Amino acid sequence: MPSIAVAVTDGIPFFELAIPCHIFGFDRIQTPPGWYDLRVCAIGTDGAEPRTGPWFHAQTPYGIDELVTADTVLVPGSADVHGDPPDELVAALREAHRRGARLVSLCSGAFTLAATGLLDGRTAATHWMYAALLAARHPAVTVDSSVLYVDHGDVLTGAGSTAAIDVCLHLVREDFGTETANSLARQLVAPAHRPGGQAQYIETPLPERRDDSLAPLLHWATERLRRPLTVADLARRANTSPRTLVRRFHAATGTTPMQWLQTQRIGRARELLERTDLPVDRVAELSGLGSAANLRRHFTRTVGVPPNDYRRSYRATNATRPA
Repeated sequence: MPSIAVAVTDGIPFFELAIPCHIFGFDRIQTPPGWYDLRVCAIGTDGAEPRTGPWFHAQTPYGIDELVTADTVLVPGSADVHGDPPDELVAALREAHRRGARLVSLCSGAFTLAATGLLDGRTAATHWMYAALLAARHPAVTVDSSVLYVDHGDVLTGAGSTAAIDVCLHLVREDFGTETANSLARQLVAPAHRPGGQAQYIETPLPERRDDSLAPLLHWATERLRRPLTVADLARRANTSPRTLVRRFHAATGTTPMQWLQTQRIGRARELLERTDLPVDRVAELSGLGSAANLRRHFTRTVGVPPNDYRRSYRATNATRPA
């Protein structure tokens, strides 16, 4: 059972604390055997209950000892991005990382991770409103304000507010597989994998109005991923011109139609690798990626490992989980 510790300091935003507690520790969500052992850890409060926003207090028996020994440590948004995080928390994160923990920040929690020095020389995400400040305070960190999260394996940083859901679902996908993450997303009434990034939410002089009318088209396309769909095919289905579709698609998803299709096909390939013993060439065909060579190239570039390695790793990980 993987353990997750959520670091709670005085004044942290309630929203970024509530999301991981709901996803990883709330028993109303249907979860598989061996689900996470969640512990909310009060840090730097001298025994007092930390405030979460102006209205709530976090009552928890856990503290720094549970945090440094957890498999994953989540750092929600910072209480004050202009101040320094508690020294005790920074030291605990360094120790947890030294012991092999995966460190994850949500929203402005990236400021806390950056204070440990573990983001130096790496790319990191945070809320787009704080990107310039994070870059100025920590010049050794490359801040990307356009993405929803950045995963380096041992350290993961997420973008603003609701991107915490994307980050948590990504952790579930990595730990329990695509099928479990998709099932959980349906229970949350959230997209299993949001295409695009923060760019679609950053304020611009003439912001585009998001177009939710593409939802039927997206559903139609996901049911036909194995077909060689083109922008013209999608435009005909949407009863519009290809140029208009591309514009509407980017406004709604932050990406292009073909990039979105590629993301869906990789996701379908992951599901098939996890759930079936189909050969790689058949997985490629059913996911719409064509040949086995094409699947290997795109899958390795996106996921980081070849399809067969991914399948073996997923099966081995799940075989060790308690029933």
